[in-house]
Amino acid sequence: MPVTGPDFVSLQVSDLDASREFYEHYLGLVRSPAGPPHAVVFDTQPIAFALRDVVPGTDLASAEHPGVGTAVWLHATGVQEIHDALAADGHPITAAPIDGPFGRTFTFADPDGYRITLHDGR
Repeated sequence: MPVTGPDFVSLQVSDLDASREFYEHYLGLVRSPAGPPHAVVFDTQPIAFALRDVVPGTDLASAEHPGVGTAVWLHATGVQEIHDALAADGHPITAAPIDGPFGRTFTFADPDGYRITLHDGR
């Protein structure tokens, strides 16, 4: 049977509570009642997005930033407003907003340094 596509995306984070607060505050994500105690699963569609404690043996500081070589894109409304709030509070913007084939798009670094791209197109 073939793989049918992504079903779950999870990032390992150094401080689960701080990362949860960041994603709730700036991106407006809402925690799902599902999920184990070592993770926060958000109520996102079409696939679940989660944060989890670091798995033993993983060193997030061993690379320039976590997830090197991986692209995490999240669809959002109010992309420019999210950018403006992150920038105003001093969070790193790693690619400035542009209008392109995926709508308004920009990339920021989360508290652990993951590069997350937001876009408002379909």
